[in-house]
Amino acid sequence: MNDEMTPFAEPISDETAFALSEALHWLALVCEAKYVGQIRRHMATLDEAKPVDPEQPWNTNPPAE
Repeated sequence: MNDEMTPFAEPISDETAFALSEALHWLALVCEAKYVGQIRRHMATLDEAKPVDPEQPWNTNPPAE
């Protein structure tokens, strides 16, 4: 990762990196478990909004007009 783009100003220890990763992973799991219905509902609306090329319905990225 480009050091200029990282949000962390200083290096951290291996133990701290592990703890940070575990905390973020746990937070993501808890968030997904709590809001799974809303997340799925939103993802369904995104799928509905995708354009479909009738000539190639299997193509998930049809060319933009």
